[in-house]
Amino acid sequence: MTHRAEGDPVEPVDPPEPVDPAEPVEPVEPAEPVEPAEPLDAAEPGDLLNPVDAAARPDADELAAQLEERTADLQRLQAEFLNYKRRVERDRAMLEQNATYRVLVPIIEVLDAVDRAREHGDLDPGFVAVAEQLERVVAGFGLTRFGEPGDPFDPNLHDALSHIGEDPDVEVTTCKVIATAGYRIGDRVLRAAQVLVVDPASS
Repeated sequence: MTHRAEGDPVEPVDPPEPVDPAEPVEPVEPAEPVEPAEPLDAAEPGDLLNPVDAAARPDADELAAQLEERTADLQRLQAEFLNYKRRVERDRAMLEQNATYRVLVPIIEVLDAVDRAREHGDLDPGFVAVAEQLERVVAGFGLTRFGEPGDPFDPNLHDALSHIGEDPDVEVTTCKVIATAGYRIGDRVLRAAQVLVVDPASS
């Protein structure tokens, strides 16, 4: 494109050639018809959201197997946690019982002295209230006394010092004399009762 400077003369523009109305116009050939496109296959909703090959998705059986496996893992973890919780509670109870045992074992000898004084009538009246209070305190810790004349002999509870003969009034080996009482906490024997036993009469 040529730029015209100021003051240059304007070049005349040739007018367009006139169109002869008698000249025939070439006809325009019609365009070929366009074939309609084939309809698309209906797609699953999941295919529209996640365009992944449908064959690559796990089927229902595989999903059910995975769910069953995860459920089994969860149940196993829950069982392990419950077992751990039971062990902790059992160990805590055992520690508490052992601590109580260490405290009460020396007191058993004091209780033996109280029993001997009571049997011989040597317990001072002013000390009776103290002895009874001591027995109530140790009972509050779960310490119980056992061993009475006439109890069937049980090697788990009694320590037989000797046999003192036969007794026709008993049917099994029986504690006849209690030398020292036994003590236990719950089912745990702290000290077996020392006893003298008699056997049933021989037939």
